[in-house]
Formats: sequence, structure tokens, C-alpha cells
Amino acid sequence: MTGGRLLAARYELTEPLGKGGMGEVWAARDTALGDRKIAVKLLSTQRLASLSGTTDPEELRRRFLRECRVTARIDHPGLVAVHDAGRDGDRLYLVMQLIEGSDLADHLAEHDPYPWPWTIAVLAQLCSALAAVHAHRVIHRDLKPGNIMIRPDGRATILDLGIAAVRGDDEETRLTHTGTLLGTPVYMAPEQALGGTPIGPATDLYALGTIGYELLAGRPPFHAPNAPGLLYKKLHEQPEPLQRLRPDAPTPLTTLIHHLLHKDPQHRPADARQVFDALTPHLPHPGTTSATPPMDPTRPFWHPMAPWPATRPTAPQEPDLATALDEIKRLLALGHYPQVAELLSRTLPLAAARYGDSSPIVRSLRKQYAATLLDTGQYARALPEIQRLAQEFTAERGPYDPLVLQLRADEQLCLRHLGHA
Repeated sequence: MTGGRLLAARYELTEPLGKGGMGEVWAARDTALGDRKIAVKLLSTQRLASLSGTTDPEELRRRFLRECRVTARIDHPGLVAVHDAGRDGDRLYLVMQLIEGSDLADHLAEHDPYPWPWTIAVLAQLCSALAAVHAHRVIHRDLKPGNIMIRPDGRATILDLGIAAVRGDDEETRLTHTGTLLGTPVYMAPEQALGGTPIGPATDLYALGTIGYELLAGRPPFHAPNAPGLLYKKLHEQPEPLQRLRPDAPTPLTTLIHHLLHKDPQHRPADARQVFDALTPHLPHPGTTSATPPMDPTRPFWHPMAPWPATRPTAPQEPDLATALDEIKRLLALGHYPQVAELLSRTLPLAAARYGDSSPIVRSLRKQYAATLLDTGQYARALPEIQRLAQEFTAERGPYDPLVLQLRADEQLCLRHLGHA
């Protein structure tokens, strides 16, 4: 799949955003609505067929659209909005709101140790969204940091209800087989991993507890080399007490997270609303601070409904930076990569001056700069950028992280072209 393709004679794909087991996500433009920026998820019909037990394309389309209708009915500011869904040739697609910001995994890596007030604010925002999801008898089943975006104004948004299970009415059966194992093992509740029994809201609450634990501890509650090993630990071991790892965090918060991680779903909190109520006493009170930095998840509580950015631009480079970022996106969509590289080289210092070298926005621009230099064959300029990124991500994620491995492969490619390998 390449950029520039038009789906349903309306949605123009511009650049890939990510790829997973269920398909790939693209940034795109809605040509029927003034080139509105959107995200388009293209689903693998082969993968869906293996999960749903049918290879009939019409049956796949029918089930897919039925599930999309259910999730599209859920209206909450903490959920990505669904605009459209359909089939184009042999591809099923889902058109969604395009969310700017940093995913929670990167946000944690940039702010480790994660402040405990931020942890409370993120969990509270997720609880609010999950309460809306569960009220529609939908279970997310794959809640994880990579599926959560922290927006520039601090709002947390859940991105993907793509493998959500619809509970209840026969006419709204789930897309995948009952008993099919879907989800991410690290965040998966024991009953979900075991299969064979219906799952419910408590399954998502376990994932929420795992996220909370990881935000405070900097790592998930359990580690194992494979999924069976993880399941064994979840069933037979207790995570290290958070109060020992983060003595600065309030005891009610660490106790609540361990409560969410109970092995028996019947012994977890009753629902997302109860978890939100438990977090409420520790949330900020509106108006008690004057300013917050970008991507501060406490901001929606300090300054509900306040405009973002919080102040009018005063520095002379602010309009230039915004204009440059828009121009970079436009040039990327057109495939004008040499111009993108040159513009990024001038934009990065402006972005670093405003947001800081370690901010998610600057890190994202640096990754784009390195990739563009590599794509245009500018190996001598790409090499130091790639090496710097590889060093930083290795320190944060370890040498075997997929991104680190890709950066090391790009480094070797540069060295070969420069005659050093």
C-alpha cells in the first residue's frame, strides 16, 4: 500500500502511522470535506477471516460493519471518533478522527519516573471513557499504553476499539470467535488469557491496573519470556508492592492499583465508575495552578474547558514553527522528501527551543528527519541522527526493542553505503 491511493473515491491516504496484527493505520485526507485530516485503519481480511471463522467476504463485511455501528454509537471525549466504515475492493476500512500527541508508552519513556499526580489523572480520564464503553455493553479487550494518546492539552484518548467484544444482543454478535485469544499478553487479565469463560468490564479494569502499575514502577507488574510464563505468574504470584517501588505515591493509589490487579475478577472494583470515585479525592481542583506544560494529563482537571494553547503566541518564531510543521506534512503527502529533509533541518532547532530536546514532539520530528535523510540517500547526514536516536531508545527500552533493532539496522545500512562496514 502506498500513499496517494484514494479509498471509496473520497479518502486519500498520505502517510503510514502504524501497523499491527489486525491491519495498518494511515494518515489521510477527506477530500469530500475540505481535505479534513483523518486516520484510516485498513483491516486484513485474511486475519479477520481466521478469527471469525468465515471466508465469505460479504459475511466479513456484514460483521465488521455491525461491530463498527456499535462502537460508533459510543460518544465520549476520551474515545477516538468513528466517522465512516466500509469496503474498498478486498479491503475493509475504518475512518476515524486523527489524534495529535504522543502515545502513553512514549509519554512514560519521556517522563520516567512518571509523576504520581499524572498517573492519577491518566487513570481517571481512562475510567471516564471506559464507563461509557461498558455502558454500551462493549469490552475493549486490548487496553494498553500504545492504544492511548496524550494530546497536547493533556487529554487522554483511547484509540482503538478494534477488537472490542460486543456483549448481549444477538444481532450485535462479536466479529471474532468466542474463545479466540485477542489482546496483548502483558496487559491481559488472567480470565481473558485462559479463555473459555465470558469476559466482562473487570477484564478492562485489570488492564487499567497494569497500566497504572507500569506508570508508577516504570515496568509492568509481571515479566516472563513468553505468554504462558506470564499467565503462570499472574495466576500464582503477586506483583512487587508499589509502595516499596514508589514510596512517594499516596497509599490509597497504590492500594487501588493492586486491587485492580486481583487474580479473581469478582474481587476487583465493581466498575470503572467506582475506580473513578476512588481517584477523585486525589485529583487537582480547578484553577489552583496558573500554568501547565504541554501534554500534562492533570491540565483537564486544573483548567477544564480552557483554550489551548493556554497563552497567545509571543515569541516571533511561533507562527513560523506552526507554518513549517504544516508545510512538512504537505510535502510528505506529496512525496517531496528532499524538501522535507531541508525543512526539518531548519525546523528542529525552533521546535527544540519551544518544547525542549526531550519532548515527544521533538523526538517525533527527529525520527522523521532521520527517516527522510535515509530515504533520500543522505547517509552521511542520517548516520549521526540515527545513532543518537538508537542510543537514547536503547537506554529507555533496552537493546531488543523493535524500534531499537530497526534503528541499528538503519545504522548498519548507512555504514555500508559510506564504506565503513
